[in-house]
Amino acid sequence: MANRILIVDDAAFMRMMIRDILSKNGYEVCGEANDGVQAIEKFKEHKPDLITMDITMPEMDGINALKEIKKLDPNARVIMCSAMGQQAMVIDAIQAGAKDFIVKPFQSDRVIEAIKKTLS
Repeated sequence: MANRILIVDDAAFMRMMIRDILSKNGYEVCGEANDGVQAIEKFKEHKPDLITMDITMPEMDGINALKEIKKLDPNARVIMCSAMGQQAMVIDAIQAGAKDFIVKPFQSDRVIEAIKKTLS
């Protein structure tokens, strides 16, 4: 069975790019969300194997959504995505429980490498 992945990003174009990379590599996209609040709802609904989570979003940012998801499931696997490769944000994300960090614009081989490593 293909690993089920939830894509969270406020930019539809970015969600489409990730979906494209994932489906070409045999992963199943079980849902998409465009902010942290939606991410938590979709997480409860779909119980994905992994989440790709943007950091900067309206309503609730990715780091706060990550913290809430970790409260629901301490074993949730989340890879943070951001255009801002800011050191402080990377550290916050890792401390909050992110398994890895990918920087936009996405390099498909880096995305797949992060996902394989996180799921193994």
